[in-house]
Amino acid sequence: MNKKWWKESVVYQIYPRSFMDSNGDGIGDLKGITSKLDHLQDLGIDVIWLSPVYKSPNDDNGYDISDYRNIMDEFGTMADFDEMLEEAHKRGIKIMMDLVVNHSSDEHSWFIESRKSKDNPYRDYYIWKDGKDGLPPNNWGACFGGSVWEYDETTDEYYLHLFSKKQPDLNWENPRLRREVYDSMTYWLDKGIDGFRMDVINFISKDTSYPNGVVHEGSHYGDGGQYFLNGPRIHEFLQEMNKEVLSKYDIITVGEMPGVNEEQAKLYTGNDRNELNMVFHFEHVGLGDGKFGKWSALPWKLTDLKKIFTKWQVGLAEDGWNSLYWSNHDQPRAISRFGNASEEYRELSGKMLATCLHMLQGTPYIYQGEELGMTNVAFDRVEDYRDIETLNAYRDYVGDGRISHEEMMRGIHERGRDNSRTPVQWTNEKNAGFSEGTPWIDVNPNYTKINASSVKEDPNSIFHYYKKLIQLRKKMEIIVYGTYQILMENDEKIYAYTRTLGDEKLLVITNFSKDEPVFELPEDITFDSKELLISNYDEVDGDISSITLRPYEARVYLLK
Repeated sequence: MNKKWWKESVVYQIYPRSFMDSNGDGIGDLKGITSKLDHLQDLGIDVIWLSPVYKSPNDDNGYDISDYRNIMDEFGTMADFDEMLEEAHKRGIKIMMDLVVNHSSDEHSWFIESRKSKDNPYRDYYIWKDGKDGLPPNNWGACFGGSVWEYDETTDEYYLHLFSKKQPDLNWENPRLRREVYDSMTYWLDKGIDGFRMDVINFISKDTSYPNGVVHEGSHYGDGGQYFLNGPRIHEFLQEMNKEVLSKYDIITVGEMPGVNEEQAKLYTGNDRNELNMVFHFEHVGLGDGKFGKWSALPWKLTDLKKIFTKWQVGLAEDGWNSLYWSNHDQPRAISRFGNASEEYRELSGKMLATCLHMLQGTPYIYQGEELGMTNVAFDRVEDYRDIETLNAYRDYVGDGRISHEEMMRGIHERGRDNSRTPVQWTNEKNAGFSEGTPWIDVNPNYTKINASSVKEDPNSIFHYYKKLIQLRKKMEIIVYGTYQILMENDEKIYAYTRTLGDEKLLVITNFSKDEPVFELPEDITFDSKELLISNYDEVDGDISSITLRPYEARVYLLK
């Protein structure tokens, strides 16, 4: 067992804009976070992953940074940040910051200089190309719609942006640019932060010949993914970053990596690779994607989810490490996506999902509000949404008739990013206790029933269930370091698996349906004693050889 503190930790993601507003302007801020640290200490988490708080014009809610060493005005001041960091550390909570260095904002001083002239010293901090026959340099489509190339009249060239046109890509081929990034990272680590979550970090190395991509059915643009996902120099860049910065501190690092598989993940996280601790993969959150991706989603199958989780559990068992998550600021709410958000089953399915995830091998991530049982929101009008990806997709797909308004709204309600960005529901009072002012995005109307005040008072609530899961993890090495084996892999309702360490075994049984399927204990699992560690139902029958599971039931046994 290669023991590390970050393997034994539970991480909680804060999306600052929606967490807690301290000054009544309707936007969450750093003082708001500081005021709720006791809530997180009570929950028992070890690390906060803080979505970007740097200076930004907010084209993509802070993922477009105009100054890597300053705080966004709406979020407060550097003094507020220092206070938050100090107060978190006092409570034994570490802070992992978001590092967004595939791109900056077009309002960053580097880019302002870069676009002035072709011989500006900052020109090649970004990726500039001549057009071809009056068209962009290639046919790639951007993640937020349109071309990845934006024409700039000043120098009669195009710059590359894999996301919004206000998020020009940084040129990692340039050693001076890389030095600037490393210096910024060092600035924050010297301040005392405890690590980085790295935004789309596997996009930073591009194939510098920029060939055209294949145009898939339903798209107007070429797919450039194979030329920038896990690109030619990615490992060289990350090893350099590790050598220059990361290796000098005892920190946690996780790379967000769309399009990465478990074999590639070993290259990023392997024990002797000197790159990162873990990656976020996207395989399970892409389940059910249809012709137009998440906007035309289809039903998903539990067997597919189990295959994905099992492949990653087994693949990284010996070398590397898993990060475990159901939801984040880019995904819908976990209960709505993988559980059942109905009044009858919301809490049960929320506890079941938490059990299934937190008992796997890896570092679990809780997204803000998940511990309260928060769900997706369904605004009636597209105008009520704020997310650039959602609004651009509506414009593009509905605008040219590929998707009807009704279908698109269904896609947004099921899978849009604003589902996870509505304000955290603290109380049943005005604006869910998030703000005295008008929130930047509407609060989910179900806050009167689902909020922190009510779940903290109820000892059987989802909040206290999460607390118990976290306490078990801190107490039991087997939850962190035990090996994984799947049971009943072809069952479409039950996800069951074991974790083994020495002569102990955990038996994890979860029912992903509102039916009553039967779990049969395999004959080769023998034991002298059994102890029920946690369950989301009160009365639990003693015999485990054959169990008729109740809707969304979850049980974990310790077998010896």
